[in-house]
Amino acid sequence: MPASTLFFFNFVKRLKKSSNSMKYLKIFIYVLVLIQIGCNEKSSKNKLINKVPQKKQLKKLDNEEEEIFLDNINAIPFFSEYAQKNKENKVRIITKYGNIDILLYEKTPYHRANFIYLTKKKYFDGTMFHRVVPNFIIQGGNSDSWTSMKKRHKIGRYLLPADTKKGYSHHRGVVSMPSSEIDNPHKLASPYEFFIVKQSPGAYHLDGDYTAFGEVIDGMEVVDKINEVKVDNRDMPISNIYIKTIIIK
Repeated sequence: MPASTLFFFNFVKRLKKSSNSMKYLKIFIYVLVLIQIGCNEKSSKNKLINKVPQKKQLKKLDNEEEEIFLDNINAIPFFSEYAQKNKENKVRIITKYGNIDILLYEKTPYHRANFIYLTKKKYFDGTMFHRVVPNFIIQGGNSDSWTSMKKRHKIGRYLLPADTKKGYSHHRGVVSMPSSEIDNPHKLASPYEFFIVKQSPGAYHLDGDYTAFGEVIDGMEVVDKINEVKVDNRDMPISNIYIKTIIIK
């Protein structure tokens, strides 16, 4: 028998011997009830406090970029600031046929910043040259893989305005951005895709509708190799041509 229980019975036994036993017994029981209620309330409060989740402190490292979901409202302000802080203008496209090095134009800052941003986010890694039109262009940056779709979902859903009045034409080797497939009378550009002109001396009928934002400075022979691969009736290569991009300057 616990000591507290033994003490209680002895106390009650002594109270019965006194003339006022019932009076003191009632008082003693009342005090015990109050003590028990107090203990239960304290226990409940402790349990409640323990159930409240603590906010995790997320420490942002110095070399981390602030996460932002891009849309048609915030994309241009974001890339305007991003272009000022990220001056890189050379990117290497790595394929199984070799490397293609491109120079991004300073006069098309939003498109340059967009390409640099997606490269740093590793968006292009695992995408493909998914459209090849013989003697015309090779187009890349798209993929139906779940990984690529998750990347797009995380980065954002936005279009870029055409920037066609900077004096750049679609010469052979120029890198340009296709317009979105949605109803798009203003030729807003699809930011996740790009194409490289293979046609010689150029595809000048594209001027004024699509934004030329860079050019191949090394690896045009790779562009020519890719442009010669077998394609299906949708201009999609029979064998997937995966790409990866890295900043080289």
